[in-house]
Amino acid sequence: MRQVIVAGNWKMNASKEAVNTLIMGILSGMADVESKVIVCAPYPYLSQVEALITHSQVHLGAQNFNVNASGAFTGEVSADMIKEFGAEHVIVGHSERRSLYGETDEIVAEKVQAALDNGLTPLFCIGETLEEREAGNMEIVVSRQIQAVVDRVGIDAFKNIIIAYEPVWAIGTGVTATPQQAQDAHAFIRSMLAENNTDIAQSTPILYGGSMNPTNAEELIGCEDIDGGLIGGASLKAEDFLRICKAG
Repeated sequence: MRQVIVAGNWKMNASKEAVNTLIMGILSGMADVESKVIVCAPYPYLSQVEALITHSQVHLGAQNFNVNASGAFTGEVSADMIKEFGAEHVIVGHSERRSLYGETDEIVAEKVQAALDNGLTPLFCIGETLEEREAGNMEIVVSRQIQAVVDRVGIDAFKNIIIAYEPVWAIGTGVTATPQQAQDAHAFIRSMLAENNTDIAQSTPILYGGSMNPTNAEELIGCEDIDGGLIGGASLKAEDFLRICKAG
């Protein structure tokens, strides 16, 4: 049985005071949480979060990294750098990285490989835009995104990959994805993995990244192929985040 995973993506939201308040609030409610909990903090706060979560069951992740180990890449951060501050996970291919910073399927696949090569667990994000959804191209887009990674690292590598499905069309657009729509997408993703390896398909966690919140978390996580969530806004409030963590 797959463990429920809840990962908070803080995006570009943090301050020293806010981080301290948020982490202490999360830790205060972790006693009865059975889900695996990950917080993905902005680079400057990794050290602060690392210190706060020491000896707790909360895991640390980063939001991005550069595939190069070092060199003349101004403003970039390597895998070794984020690992030195306690990161075990890293978000790869987030829809905002794809749309705002031009990360292609090939770049994302390269990052997945680099994360694995450096002992990090990638939170590998996939999903279609509103235009792609309305054109009926969800399966085509998602298949393409997954296949790029399978071609690069092989299906066996998914033993160490967490997939996060982001229906970009349901994030900040006013259009809401139903639990059935989410489940259908997750089932399709799992069926695609199964075409390569049925055991891998059954063991790979697939998280939902479509505006999961305390109100809908239990119903979504209760779906057969939804194994948790990649949480945006709700991860910035300890009470809301904990409710989602306890939904599994």
